[in-house]
Amino acid sequence: MKPPPVLPFDNSYARLPPQFYAAQLPTPVSAPGLIRINHALAHQLGIDPMWLQSAAGVEIIAGNSILAGAEPIATVYAGHQFGGWNPQLGDGRAILLGELIGRDGLRYDLQLKGAGRTPYSRGGDGRSPLGPVLREYIVSEAMAALGVPTSRALAAVTSGETVLREQGMLPGAVLARVAQSHIRIGTLQFFAARQDNDSLRLLADHVIDRHYPAARAAERPYLALLELAVSGQASLMAQWQSYGFIHGVMNTDNMLLSGETIDYGPCAFMDSYHPDTVYSYIDRGGRYAYGKQPTIAHWNLVQLAQALLPILHVDTDQALASAQAAVNTFSDLFLAAYRQRMNAKLGLSEYMEEDDLLLQDLLTLMADHEADFTLTFRLLADLGNASSSSDPPESGNLQPAAAGNVKQLFALPAFHGWLERWRKRLALEQSDAATLQTNMYAVNPAIIARNHLVEEVIVAATNDQNFKPFHALVDRLAAPFSYAPEHAYYAYPPRPEQIVARTFCGT
Repeated sequence: MKPPPVLPFDNSYARLPPQFYAAQLPTPVSAPGLIRINHALAHQLGIDPMWLQSAAGVEIIAGNSILAGAEPIATVYAGHQFGGWNPQLGDGRAILLGELIGRDGLRYDLQLKGAGRTPYSRGGDGRSPLGPVLREYIVSEAMAALGVPTSRALAAVTSGETVLREQGMLPGAVLARVAQSHIRIGTLQFFAARQDNDSLRLLADHVIDRHYPAARAAERPYLALLELAVSGQASLMAQWQSYGFIHGVMNTDNMLLSGETIDYGPCAFMDSYHPDTVYSYIDRGGRYAYGKQPTIAHWNLVQLAQALLPILHVDTDQALASAQAAVNTFSDLFLAAYRQRMNAKLGLSEYMEEDDLLLQDLLTLMADHEADFTLTFRLLADLGNASSSSDPPESGNLQPAAAGNVKQLFALPAFHGWLERWRKRLALEQSDAATLQTNMYAVNPAIIARNHLVEEVIVAATNDQNFKPFHALVDRLAAPFSYAPEHAYYAYPPRPEQIVARTFCGT
């Protein structure tokens, strides 16, 4: 057997004082089995994927063995959950093995999710059912393929054990997750709430060194950290909104200071468009509905600013004023990023004042007629190089998937009027029609991780131990902007009997 590899661990978070974490080994599982290895990500991290999928590698992913250089810890944090304050949370079923320096020179956390109980499990079993592991693998990699900053899935294994949830006894699994860090808004909140300003400052310094080194040269580095975090969240929200992604649990403990998306529990991509769309079973009041996500991101940033107040300035009034000014930039930053992305989806390269109303009128039509979010924009790309006809062209692109509510939308007289306005606006663009259409295809995916597809592969794996549909879906989602007729199954919206209206967290 080949000896285990020597990986480039450099565990900066584990070098922080012990109040930031608890040393915690994963709890071994009885009979781990390989589900999938992310070969490209393994290469990026300097890990031999062939070794990782070997029996010895599977033992590492399952938490049964620990690589040399790893320093397993569970990190502590606090957070606002659905607006309610919880003074101590933490990694209740995740264990950070350590940090790797990738081939790109960046630092990455390597974490095991579902690896057993920690001091922060709060009565939980520390395990994960198979379904949530598959969901996070699928959706996080789909987001990465779309270009959205996100945690990534390095590998997944079955545990050979069962876990008890509301649905009964379910097969267990472990996910190896990678992110540029797992430091959350709630991590800073934990120390701010305890008035531990020394730890708060130490953590802020760590975040600056790790994610925002330019802030170190600023006159007020902690204010620069806040400003950069605001900018990063504004950009991230614009990307979520442009792809119809709904996170489902935008608690402050689920928002990373790195600006990456994390914690794919009851998340979903919208099928039929409506700003009030909610999938999360636990979001009974619609706090985290699709249309509210930018507002909630702003609210979360207010909590970040409040946590940083003690170290922003020695004068309380000046600290408050500068924090307020920084957070107040969010709306304009988000709107600028959102306009740019949505204009690109409509084939518009330069913003004009009329564009806001053009987009809003389209979204209103889509909401009124329950049009599929993704396919509406993709079919507009089909029309970007078409004649004046309002019918989707017979181009072999997405015509087979233009079913149901999207076809109904395109047949409406009101849509024909909107289409005429859009064509007149396109005529003001400098690009020729073919280039314009190519650009639209590059920002309007044909394939997304649709809820019914994710559910199908989870059921196949959970009930029949059949992982072929899972692998097929992950493979197809790696190229979301390309389409061929044989991909129609993945592009179709769900039939009425396939609709998955509620998604669940795995805890």
